[in-house]
Amino acid sequence: IFDVWMMVVFGIVGYFFKKLRYPLAPLVLAIVLGDNAESSFRQAMLISQGDVTVFFSNALVGGMTGLALLLLAWPLLGWLVRRARGD
Repeated sequence: IFDVWMMVVFGIVGYFFKKLRYPLAPLVLAIVLGDNAESSFRQAMLISQGDVTVFFSNALVGGMTGLALLLLAWPLLGWLVRRARGD
C-alpha cells in the first residue's frame, strides 16, 4: 500500500510540475546527485568543525560556492525585478 501512496504523491507532484512548466532536468539532477552532495557537505562540516567559512577558503571554492548561491537565488531575484518593474 505504501507503493500506491508514493505513486499518488509523485503523480500529484508531477502534475503540478507540468502545470507550472517546471523543467524535469533539475529535479532528476537533484535526485541523482543529492545523496552525494549531502554526504560531502556533512563530511566538510565535520572536518571544519562546523565552520561554514570552509566553503570560501580559497578563490576557486569561494567562486564555485558563490556561483551556486547566485544560481539558487536567481529565480527569486528575477521575480523581484519583474515585480519592481510592474511587468
